Amino acid sequence: MAQAAAADPVEALLGDLLTWLDAKPRRYGDAIEAWRTSCPRLPVWEEAHDRGYVVHAREEGEVFVRVTRQGQAFLAARR
Repeated sequence: MAQAAAADPVEALLGDLLTWLDAKPRRYGDAIEAWRTSCPRLPVWEEAHDRGYVVHAREEGEVFVRVTRQGQAFLAARR
């Protein structure tokens, strides 16, 4: 069963998204532009939100996307 999860492209892309977001704070507009997809089979951005891996925070008039503790745990489990 673990092999099936590892082969899931959404899981791999979630790792990429969270690693990218974790590197530095990203403005919401930049994050959505880089990670939105029109492919219903690869709902990475939506999946990250549904799982509680990312959060939006307003700072100095701009909205930033950050990795949550759940997202950090997901990243740690992949290392």
